[in-house]
Amino acid sequence: MQKFREFIFKMRGGVWTLLFVIILFMTRKAETSQIYIAVLIITLGQVWRFWSAGSIGLYRGENVKAARLATRGAYALMRNPLYFGNFLIGLGWSIIAGFHAVIMFIVSFYVLYVLIIIPHEEKFLLSKFNSEYESYCSRVKRFFPASLRLHDVIDNNFDSKILIKSEIHTLITTLAGTLIIIAVSCYTS
Repeated sequence: MQKFREFIFKMRGGVWTLLFVIILFMTRKAETSQIYIAVLIITLGQVWRFWSAGSIGLYRGENVKAARLATRGAYALMRNPLYFGNFLIGLGWSIIAGFHAVIMFIVSFYVLYVLIIIPHEEKFLLSKFNSEYESYCSRVKRFFPASLRLHDVIDNNFDSKILIKSEIHTLITTLAGTLIIIAVSCYTS
């Protein structure tokens, strides 16, 4: 199972593209209000990813790696803020596409991220940071804040330079994907 998780982790960009294509093919005509709500959710997801990427301090890649355990900024609220940002972006896309796309996306996201990708990362982090990671896990939940400690949310190590290296591709993909799904929705009867 670990080899499978490692493979899916390496292919997570392609898996994300596949999810987008499935959502795109499921797209139906959306109401204007539905599009506005979805765009707001997508925007929140991308902003959340910016905050998360700046807090991690390391360009992501095909392999799990960490120079340090990120516990400040967005990582003080949840252990997987980049994936939470992805969830918001995909949820927004699927809201535009329609109810069936929302259900498909939520189930797919749960299987891919919660059952496959995140456990792969957690195994690595536990082996590298051991008791420090265990302590972090006891304080901070995977996706939902257990408590709000403002002094941890303020991240003195935030690195805006990493955003250009790490997040420019995600930003372009998010913008293009959003415009494509909106266009398909507008021209679908």
